[in-house]
Amino acid sequence: MAVLPPLAERMRPATLDDYVGQTHLVGPGGVLRRMIESGQVASFILWGPPGVGKTTLAKIIANTTKSAFYTLSAVTSGVKDVREVLDRCKADATSMFSQGRPILFIDEIHRFNKAQQDSLLGAVESGTVTLIGATTENPSFEVIRPLLSRARVYTLKPLEAPELRTLLDSALKTDTLLSKTEVRVESTDALFRFAGGDARKLLNIIDLLYQSIGHGEPLVISDRIVTERLQENPAAYDKGGEMHYDIISAFIKSIRGSDPDAAVYWLARMINGGEDPEFIARRLVILAAEDIGLANPNALLIANTTFDVIKKIGMPEGRIPLAECTVYLAASAKSNSAYMAINNAMRYVEQTGDLPVPLHLRNAPTSLMKDMGYGADYKYAHDYPGHFVQQQFLPDRATAERFWHPADNPAEQKMDLLQQSRWQGYK
Repeated sequence: MAVLPPLAERMRPATLDDYVGQTHLVGPGGVLRRMIESGQVASFILWGPPGVGKTTLAKIIANTTKSAFYTLSAVTSGVKDVREVLDRCKADATSMFSQGRPILFIDEIHRFNKAQQDSLLGAVESGTVTLIGATTENPSFEVIRPLLSRARVYTLKPLEAPELRTLLDSALKTDTLLSKTEVRVESTDALFRFAGGDARKLLNIIDLLYQSIGHGEPLVISDRIVTERLQENPAAYDKGGEMHYDIISAFIKSIRGSDPDAAVYWLARMINGGEDPEFIARRLVILAAEDIGLANPNALLIANTTFDVIKKIGMPEGRIPLAECTVYLAASAKSNSAYMAINNAMRYVEQTGDLPVPLHLRNAPTSLMKDMGYGADYKYAHDYPGHFVQQQFLPDRATAERFWHPADNPAEQKMDLLQQSRWQGYK
């Protein structure tokens, strides 16, 4: 008897009609549905947690548009692999038998380095290939700007309980094995909780439950049975979902809440669960800037150094600098004033648009610009006592705005007093 693939693979939908979730993208009027139905698919990146349909959606698009479909994993592919695939895509694009632009799907595109991402630019720009990338990490931090400018980013969301229920019902009714099995669904709270919005995890759990029943026994789905089976098989529902999102959240909140013991505990949970140490270090860098900031600028230096050290030494020794950084950040004074300042400034920019730069702050590389007053009356701060002189730096309309508000900690209060003494009588 042939061995069947896992339930998650058997249930992978082939059409949009069978696809569950992401209605904001593929529902009626959704941007991806319109793109697919028109046959004009532009390059884009799918950003979302594991098991929400990124790979499936890419395959559906290729099937629907009758396009050649190539896949690369950023974990195992180098620049040479990318170029070889692009050469095949170019041949397909010019073939008389081609029905659509070839699609190149890159899973975990955030793991591509700059050189690998650069190697994609020409083919994407020329239209040789339609790039579909998938990532669980924020593309703003992990994908180079030139590539982001050529590919839209669409965010996928974790599946909600009604969508998970649809998947469950579909599996029980249509799957080769489950449709022939007596099934009793008594409760689903634990099933959906452990699934955590991840379709693959949901189907893996159901698969586990099926494999645990004896011949001729009914498949019973209940909170008690799901909990018991998963406690007996802790790897059955994959370390990437619940641990990746729930525990990293607890980790960050423990550091923000200044509890070193809790922070180290959640760090240990992630390390034991096989979490990517670079992911942990990256989040520490973000936290140092967002939640500690100007209260202790050394925090960002230590977090960034930790990230570099992890790249150099890896695991298991990497657990030590991770722990050192975690304890330091948790015990440090906290401030989000810089985080709030940039948010305030960006909101103001969105509301007011591109306000003109004051003439005295403009660059004047040509004589014409100098004649127009560019750079005139600019005061060079280093020519004045204390390397400071009062002058206008904001656009005329924004001179009364304040974006940075110092937090109540010694470092920022000292900075604020210095600023007040400098600008007294001017602002």
